[in-house]
Amino acid sequence: MRLNIKDMKKAILLSSIVALIATSCNTDTGELVGARPRPQWYDVDPFGMLWIPAGSYNMGPSDEDVPYAQTTKSKTVSVQAFYIDQTEISNNEYRQFVYHVRDSIAHMALFESGVAEHAIETDENDQPIEPPLVNWSERIHYDDQDVKEVLEFMYYPVEERFYRRRQVDSRKLNYEYYWINLRLAAVKSNRFKPRKTTDEKTGLDFINGGQSTAVGDDKTLGKYDVTDEISDGKGNYSTRERKDKDRSIFIVKDVINVYPDTLAWIHDFTYSFNEPMTNMYFWHPAYDDYPVVGVSWKQARAFCIWRTQLFNGYRNSIGEPIVNDFRLPTESEWEYAARGGLPLSPYPWGGPYILNSNGCYLANFKPRRGNYLPDGGFHTVRIGSYNPNDFGLYCMAGNAAEWTSNAYDEASYDFSHDLNPDYVYEAQDNEANALKRKVIRGGSWKDVGYYLQNGTRTYEYQDTAKCYIGFRCVQTYLGRAKGDAFNEGGL
Repeated sequence: MRLNIKDMKKAILLSSIVALIATSCNTDTGELVGARPRPQWYDVDPFGMLWIPAGSYNMGPSDEDVPYAQTTKSKTVSVQAFYIDQTEISNNEYRQFVYHVRDSIAHMALFESGVAEHAIETDENDQPIEPPLVNWSERIHYDDQDVKEVLEFMYYPVEERFYRRRQVDSRKLNYEYYWINLRLAAVKSNRFKPRKTTDEKTGLDFINGGQSTAVGDDKTLGKYDVTDEISDGKGNYSTRERKDKDRSIFIVKDVINVYPDTLAWIHDFTYSFNEPMTNMYFWHPAYDDYPVVGVSWKQARAFCIWRTQLFNGYRNSIGEPIVNDFRLPTESEWEYAARGGLPLSPYPWGGPYILNSNGCYLANFKPRRGNYLPDGGFHTVRIGSYNPNDFGLYCMAGNAAEWTSNAYDEASYDFSHDLNPDYVYEAQDNEANALKRKVIRGGSWKDVGYYLQNGTRTYEYQDTAKCYIGFRCVQTYLGRAKGDAFNEGGL
């Protein structure tokens, strides 16, 4: 009897299942089968994000360098697959972050006042948690009189209130967050140095021979001797050596105020009436779906870290594996996504023009001298406005310019790698402003057409906020491409 291909596939699948059951029941088979059990993995598309496949393209200008800036050059690079937000982060999405910070402060204040339900003091093994964690399942009744009395410190003092309005003091919305300095940890001289003990018989040294089994007695394993450079704020750098440390030396703590700079609408334009935007843009529901602006680079990074904790915290709670961090896109990722699979086109929609065949502008920018209106916008517009590019991404040109993760250097294309190019510099607060420059891309509602081009790059300082700069997040894809988990035959 002859088996057809379909029957053969069924037979192979059946035998594979039988083998899997056999090995799962008895792992001591003497065969190399990998560690088991392992969790099942399925692609997780974060809400509001689109998958961008890995690819190679010519990064840099696709048209004339009008201002002769000479800050870009054509360079072939390759970019790993990633997810990217379909739109810019909106006011309402960023407000979720602000409310999280507000509520976390309120929860801990209520806990410290004696309401124990607002924090978690022990883990699942009844071991104490220090400091306690916020209990997000407990509601805060802001209208309750007792709660009002405890949380009064969060509001503007009476003498600072305008027409007696009781409003949260935005100066107190400070977010404490952490990130790991992997680049510092990767330096060879900063790697872990294991403790060695001498064997009495052979006289040879072996690592970790004297380690202790006591909880918290990790220093018997070895140490970290970390060396880096610090600035004196005057352009001079000195070597800093930190010896006998544990790995927490690479965990960086930061605290930042998360409320957007709403005064940027007035500050950024002299002799211009933008007070209504300062008063209403961030908090009024009419602007919920407009891009958040007035956010500094550091605030955008803090948002990405919070979003990661929010997403992975939920996945942990349901027993699912965590995923890669949300973060700001690199320059190369942003430009690759903006091009939408059209490698030589100057604009996200193609080109070479900023108008379509009907004479309609294709983005929100400043199309004419003194005339902001022909494109349909005035300031910013809703994040889903205009047609998306071929990847399905909205407003990759115009509306709000966007932060990237990269430091700005005019010559970075010359020395950055061609595999996932990424030039970063973590400027200290007292360093020169030139070292605090971060790349922004895409142009904004107040920019001329040149800044809408895919290859155009400019910068702003990491600790400043502008009423025309927003951001969107990316997340590195886990694996090579979608469908690989079900494609046992390879590519």
